[in-house]
Amino acid sequence: MATELLHPISSDLRLARELADLADRVSMEHFQSRNLGIYVKEDRTPVTDADRAVEAAIRERLAQARPSDSFFGEESGRSGESRRQWIIDPIDGTANFMRGIPVWATLISLVVDGHPEVGVVSAPALNRRWWGATGHGAYMDDDLSDSNTATDRRIEVSGVDVLENASISYNSLKGWDEAGRLAELVSLEREVWRTRAYGEFWSYMLVAEGALEAAGEFDLQPYDMAAIVPIIAEAGGRFTSVDGEEGPWHGSALATNGILHEDFLAALRPGGGAADFIEQA
Repeated sequence: MATELLHPISSDLRLARELADLADRVSMEHFQSRNLGIYVKEDRTPVTDADRAVEAAIRERLAQARPSDSFFGEESGRSGESRRQWIIDPIDGTANFMRGIPVWATLISLVVDGHPEVGVVSAPALNRRWWGATGHGAYMDDDLSDSNTATDRRIEVSGVDVLENASISYNSLKGWDEAGRLAELVSLEREVWRTRAYGEFWSYMLVAEGALEAAGEFDLQPYDMAAIVPIIAEAGGRFTSVDGEEGPWHGSALATNGILHEDFLAALRPGGGAADFIEQA
């Protein structure tokens, strides 16, 4: 068997959580700093000293612990070729981070043969962390302050089975508008019980916890989604693109409690549902 396949998922999950501890230490040193360096990348999105420092620290540790694995980080790109690839978003929610808003997290995932097997989402400013791994369930810790006390609890999606009782998060009206799907979203909003834009990773973790029935958005990269996939799946939910394609590779995300996934896909299909109400208005 190739060396790259020798590590069991349980060992990879332990390593991913160790990486999250490391990331939390680095990111919190920079959060709300008066001297935080903020820059604009070629795609006109912001990047901070914290993004770069967190990714560098994770990459260095992975080079020691998993030297034969490949790497894909938002800030430093891809390196190596392997069936096992670590995908990292050092600060998901950089705009929040730089404005002092605590809704941001480090996203850590291991993808094997194109399938996300391990995911950790760590939000130290919210004092929360979520993780999941294939066959190992999904969990959250809502007290990161005391490493000596076990505060982990298993999480699962909700059992809501009709749209009229569902609560959803759409993250950004502008994103849906630019994707040409705002009419479908507004039409769906009229069918469900409640809509909010909790934003970033948090919307998806609320689905995994059973607090929401669906979360979705457009204009995403694999590093925005890969860590979320195993957490949603192990919590009993389902993750696809907004068009129903499996995995984090298609530029959009729709995470649901699974029960209502097909209903949400149908409602958000271009021209689907009652989306023509906008044209009639």
